[in-house]
Amino acid sequence: MDSSRAFVKDVKRIVVKVGTAVVTRSDGRLALGRLGALCEQIKELNSQGYEVILVSSGAVGLGRQRLRYRRLINSSFADLQKPQIELDGKACAAVGQNSIMALYDTLFSELDLTSAQLLVTDNDFRDKEFRSQLSETVKSLLSLRVIPVFNENDAVSTRKAPYEDSSGIFWDNDSLAALLALELKADLLILLSDVEGLYSGPPSDPQSKLIDTYVKERHQGEITFGDKSRVGRGGMTAKVKAAVNAAYAGIPVVITSGYSDENILKVLQGERIGTLFHQDAHILDPFNEVGAREMAVAARESSRRLQAMSSEDRKKILLDIADALEANEELIIEENEADVAAAEQEGYEKPLLSRLALKSGKISSLANSVRVLANMEDPIGHILKKTQLADGLFLEKTSCPLGVLLIVFESRPDALVQIAALAIRSGNGLLLKGGKEAKRSNAILHKIITEVIPENVGERLIGLVTSREEIPDLLKLDDVIDLVIPRGSNRLVSQIKESTKIPVLGHADGICHIYVDKSADMDMAKQIVLDAKVDYPAACNAMETLLIHQDLVPTGFNELIDNLRSEGVTLYGGPRASSLLNIPEPNSFHHEYNSMACTIEIVDDVHAAIGHIHQHGSGHTDCIITNDSEAAEIFLRQVDSAAVFHNASTRFCDGARFGLGAEVGISTSRIHARGPVGVEGLLTTRWILKGSGQVVDGDKGVEYIHEDVNIES
Repeated sequence: MDSSRAFVKDVKRIVVKVGTAVVTRSDGRLALGRLGALCEQIKELNSQGYEVILVSSGAVGLGRQRLRYRRLINSSFADLQKPQIELDGKACAAVGQNSIMALYDTLFSELDLTSAQLLVTDNDFRDKEFRSQLSETVKSLLSLRVIPVFNENDAVSTRKAPYEDSSGIFWDNDSLAALLALELKADLLILLSDVEGLYSGPPSDPQSKLIDTYVKERHQGEITFGDKSRVGRGGMTAKVKAAVNAAYAGIPVVITSGYSDENILKVLQGERIGTLFHQDAHILDPFNEVGAREMAVAARESSRRLQAMSSEDRKKILLDIADALEANEELIIEENEADVAAAEQEGYEKPLLSRLALKSGKISSLANSVRVLANMEDPIGHILKKTQLADGLFLEKTSCPLGVLLIVFESRPDALVQIAALAIRSGNGLLLKGGKEAKRSNAILHKIITEVIPENVGERLIGLVTSREEIPDLLKLDDVIDLVIPRGSNRLVSQIKESTKIPVLGHADGICHIYVDKSADMDMAKQIVLDAKVDYPAACNAMETLLIHQDLVPTGFNELIDNLRSEGVTLYGGPRASSLLNIPEPNSFHHEYNSMACTIEIVDDVHAAIGHIHQHGSGHTDCIITNDSEAAEIFLRQVDSAAVFHNASTRFCDGARFGLGAEVGISTSRIHARGPVGVEGLLTTRWILKGSGQVVDGDKGVEYIHEDVNIES
């Protein structure tokens, strides 16, 4: 199944609309072969448990063909010499409706299916009671495995004439099909046409290309429609209008050819045929989709072009991104709110919802962090060390980008902006895979950022991976992807580490400790502990375990506990604290709550606190609160974590707060970066040797001096 058509897995109720051009042949007669194949596909879907509703055009055309024949055989030779008056369209509809339904009844009966005719007019849908009764009737028919066949009742419609009047709630069978899909809560609408789908121009034009996924923002002004269908009312223009209306109301639509014997079945099997209309089209659009290797190679090639730019030009890209973020704030918030609403409906937990939401002022904050990065010293090509190896032979150790980064992150769309900005500043190519819960936010942010990247670098510098299925393929590309940085759950990080040979940088858990020593200033301790837990409980640098020196139990202990409780923090206790406070014990000390909860335990001294941290911590960020300089020094020297603090909240462990501009994450790895990973963590080194004709010649022709040379600022 193609990843862009994965939504079909959840489809149960389908509306299929068959156009006049499919129902009839070029001479106006019924296309019995195509109708037979259509009914056979519906029979197959019915047997698989799908609920199928058919909307059929063709009645007027069939009625006209029959009435012309009737007029012919009833006319004298003299009558035939006179100008022929066009037949009344409503009379044609009355005759045709009876004929086409008789045919459907015969075909379905041969397949051991029962069909039911439902003729409706535009005015019917103005009546709420009618709409309610319609839904009940269709529900009853579908429960009996009957195929409802809809058509507009043109014979009694109050329109001026079929094909001419496009006013009202619906105006043709395409818009009727879209309306019924909404009214009857369908999961998919399939519009069958006489061409393969929507083309960029007239299908007969060799330059026209089939559009796989219709993206309104891009295609609305780009498509050139040809002549309308040889029969029927509106042709492709009407289909697109109906498809857009249904898709943006939440019902996926596929326009495909009704001439194929199996196209409906192929759509339901997830094959990429026809043109897809979807409310998430900007995400599903395969316009930029390429294979995993091609995506990685394209990112590398673009990164090399980025590195070749001047420092000022790279800086300008970042400044343009910052401006674009602020200019599109309303659109970003709109897409993010849609993600949050969907996540709430799916029942996601509060910590994830908190990380997902782009709160007030966040876009401005992100834009400012990008500007900070832009104004930092250019990190690429920085000479770290210079050595004169021999007379006229100089060696330079310089900074350079790692190459191509693959970042897999969950929940937080703001991470996309930070990571993209850091990649551009450090000259790296980037592949991003965000969580499905943030798909709309990630898509719009990616679009805004890549549109700013100059053409001479290429928007494929930053690729957005939209399918989970692509991740295993990317993780195999150790020859073109240089570093993987997972940001998310312990499970995510562990899975990635087990699935790739590519170096992995990141942390699995953020189990941060605060140890309150016996000599701590209790007012300071209360302030730091509250901030570390309450400021942003879902953050990886929030306090999860509070360790308290045993000597504080008779004095400041209760104040700390009362402060946490008054803020609504749920408390769990180790063996000593739980018995003293009568609170439940946690399932494990090695637990990241990411919420308004924490574990408390009482320890003997600073050494016991260090032992507890080493046994149960994650090596992220740990803090001591004390006025005893000796205890502080022991803690700072011996705690083996990426960040170790004295008298400061663990929440300070952050790339922006460290002055790094932004971070791709916080690493608890030991190679090659540790703690908040900013630009420097995305760089490696290379050696530049500048000579004047020297050769090794068994080391006989060179007199080595190996002298350090001052680096000019």
